[in-house]
Amino acid sequence: MPPDEQRAIARARGGDLAAFNTLVVKYQRLAYSVAYRMLQTEDAAADAVQDSFIKAFRALPGFKGGLFKSWLLRIVVNTCYDVLRVQRRYATEPIDEDPAEEASVAHQLIDGGESPQDYVERMELGAVIELGLTALPADQRLALMLCDIHGYAYEEIAEIIGLPMGTVKSRISRARTKLRDYLLQHPELLPASLRPKHR
Repeated sequence: MPPDEQRAIARARGGDLAAFNTLVVKYQRLAYSVAYRMLQTEDAAADAVQDSFIKAFRALPGFKGGLFKSWLLRIVVNTCYDVLRVQRRYATEPIDEDPAEEASVAHQLIDGGESPQDYVERMELGAVIELGLTALPADQRLALMLCDIHGYAYEEIAEIIGLPMGTVKSRISRARTKLRDYLLQHPELLPASLRPKHR
């Protein structure tokens, strides 16, 4: 953990709101990304992140060390699950038929050094992947997103979501299979160069 983060945590544990706000600024985009992909709406994600930071500030005196980022994301995940329970949305999410609404998220997948054609194709692919993610059950979507989008190791994901590593691996494997099947079942949504060739 960087020394400046350690100092901010120590001050925040003593009630220093300004110190805690430095942590909020550092992690709010990551927290929002996780919440958005779990809850699928901007308003719900923003509310969940705000609630999570309030909970984190109140719980910080009990923080026992380790990775602050993982501890914070576990609060975000639990808050989102609370929202999902209230909304009775544990079942598979319906597919949003308007991929344009997902395009704003897809830009994160783009390499600025790409050619215009590659840029457009990755925009299209990113939008389709986002649609596929929304079709996954919330628990599988979360595990896959933490692993393949945010790059967490299995051990870190297990810590964040509070489940055994075997369960995490199983969820990621099932999610990857379902996402692959979704892409294969909707080739018309893929960029032209990535569509299966029919003989």
